[in-house]
Amino acid sequence: MMPAMPGHDLRTAFITGASGGIGAALARVMARAGIQVALAARREPELSALAATIAAEGSTARVYPVDVGDPAAITAAVLRADDECGGLDVVVANAGVAVQRWSGKIDWHDCETMLDVNVVGATATLVAPIARMVERGRGHLVGVSSLAAYRGLPKLAVYSASKAYLSALCESLRVDLAKAGVAVTEVRPGYVRTGMNAGAGKLPLELTAEAAAQEIFDAIVARKAVHAFPLAMAAAMRSVTSLPNALWDKIAPKMT
Repeated sequence: MMPAMPGHDLRTAFITGASGGIGAALARVMARAGIQVALAARREPELSALAATIAAEGSTARVYPVDVGDPAAITAAVLRADDECGGLDVVVANAGVAVQRWSGKIDWHDCETMLDVNVVGATATLVAPIARMVERGRGHLVGVSSLAAYRGLPKLAVYSASKAYLSALCESLRVDLAKAGVAVTEVRPGYVRTGMNAGAGKLPLELTAEAAAQEIFDAIVARKAVHAFPLAMAAAMRSVTSLPNALWDKIAPKMT
């Protein structure tokens, strides 16, 4: 394993949703920074290919095929990685699912998929290492939320709600764990071009997965409580939280 580079003391990181998109990009950014990465997702071939790429670049990656939506399975994977990596310094709950649907046509299947991954899976991922991190007196939990957490967005009812849940979870964990030496960072990306939205047209202020990953890594190193980006879109979304509901109800439908 490469030694940690100047600017941080992180040795190991566990990342869900690492088979593509932001997760894969973040794994490569962290590996280049000298961090041994544990890659978790359902798609084993993609994880193995990424691990091989990381190894070819001179870093170390371990592969943990797992269904993040299965809380028992993801808990076991985190704890196994903690054992095999010699203790996890960072655990990133990045895996997420988004289904865009007008609420008049949404069904339970749409809801169940998002809740299993975005709520249950993310919670299990972040909770799994806490007792060990507290015992060690160090560690860093990272939740990848979204700018959609600020308000309920049209055609994204369950997705917005799931990300608002993750934001509140991270905030409570941060408050509780600060004195135990465990940091918590919540990141709220805007539009990021990934496989999830590959068929969409040009998105407002969209970022590449690589650019988003660098933003997230910098926020982790800086131990930020919350990092929302890109700046202009984050500022706009923060501003609408203060709007009266009647005004938001008129504005929101025009965002689609």
